[in-house]
Amino acid sequence: MSKRDTGGEFDYDAVVVGVGGMGSAATHHLAARGVDVLGLERYDIPHAMGSSHGVTRIIRKAYHEHPDYVPLLDRAYELWDDLDAQHDRALLHTHGSLALGRPDSETVTGAEAACRGHDVDYERLAAAQINERFSGFDLPDEFVGIYQPEGGFLWSEQCIVAQVNATHREGGTIRARERVTEWEATDESVRVVTDRDTYTAEKLVVAAGAWAPNVLPELAAVLQPQRQVLGWFQPAEPANFQPESMPVYIIERDADDLYYGFPQFHVPGVKVGKHYHFGEDAAPDEMAREPRSDDEAALREWLAAGLPTANGPPLSLSTCLYTNTPDKEFIIDHHPSHDNVVVACGFSGHGFKFASVVGEILADLAIDGETDHPIDRFAADRFSTHTS
Repeated sequence: MSKRDTGGEFDYDAVVVGVGGMGSAATHHLAARGVDVLGLERYDIPHAMGSSHGVTRIIRKAYHEHPDYVPLLDRAYELWDDLDAQHDRALLHTHGSLALGRPDSETVTGAEAACRGHDVDYERLAAAQINERFSGFDLPDEFVGIYQPEGGFLWSEQCIVAQVNATHREGGTIRARERVTEWEATDESVRVVTDRDTYTAEKLVVAAGAWAPNVLPELAAVLQPQRQVLGWFQPAEPANFQPESMPVYIIERDADDLYYGFPQFHVPGVKVGKHYHFGEDAAPDEMAREPRSDDEAALREWLAAGLPTANGPPLSLSTCLYTNTPDKEFIIDHHPSHDNVVVACGFSGHGFKFASVVGEILADLAIDGETDHPIDRFAADRFSTHTS
């Protein structure tokens, strides 16, 4: 029951804008701490318009982007396990991960550095070893891989369902198909206007994904939504592409030419994506949603070269969105002008695996004003020349 129903000063303690991967986790963690929270989502829950659909998302500790992410991943795994125990479908599937490339590639050297720096178990494998162990691959001799057994994937839509169900169990409120049109904040409160109603609260959390530039104009200059396309293809030898026989992977074929993929899971076909795809900037409300023939061709380029028995007839193609920052790292911080507004945005195509711990961090920042988690590298003011 909200404060609106009981005559409180504000309608809610906190409002969360966006109930995708990050926002659903934030509502869960806020509600679990006794906060009277309202989550607002403009589409269905879950939906296929943003950045959290497509069945699976990679999770990995061999984190080539930077070793500083590994402690957050350790906590993310713990929280995914906790959520898994509350849900009727398995969310976290750990069948291993591979970081692939030439020995001097950033993907390989960064993954190995992250493992060494945090005592994460891994194997360094030659191409011939990978091709023999995981029969779907046909890597050239000059490639190597960092295999990490704890890597795997999350069932992304079910993660959101589980977070929302947990929010409801803890007494929180979620409203879907309700679009935020404006908000304002003072030192003591926030006011959020939607196309259905107006709400007041003490705190606001904004986790609006690709719509963050619209909701957070002060950060719009450093948030760029980008069109991404995923594909599922029929394998010629299905046994080689089951979760028990194929790890998730990221492969750096050349600089700025990265692909990623998954075993077959829940829907027909082997899933593949090209990281940052065509670099095609897009406004989420205007983006071309229907995949094109060149989207499919770009995905097949890698399949034909390195995963040839997965290069069968297309079974599904789907568009989604990245929201990139200039340095491809996250923004998790207080709003530049309002301490009672917390923002989580710019996850740059590698954020979903962290959603469980990001929800915990957002609850920390909203309730306590600070967090013990290491988030200094995600400060909004690192782009101070671009933000207002």
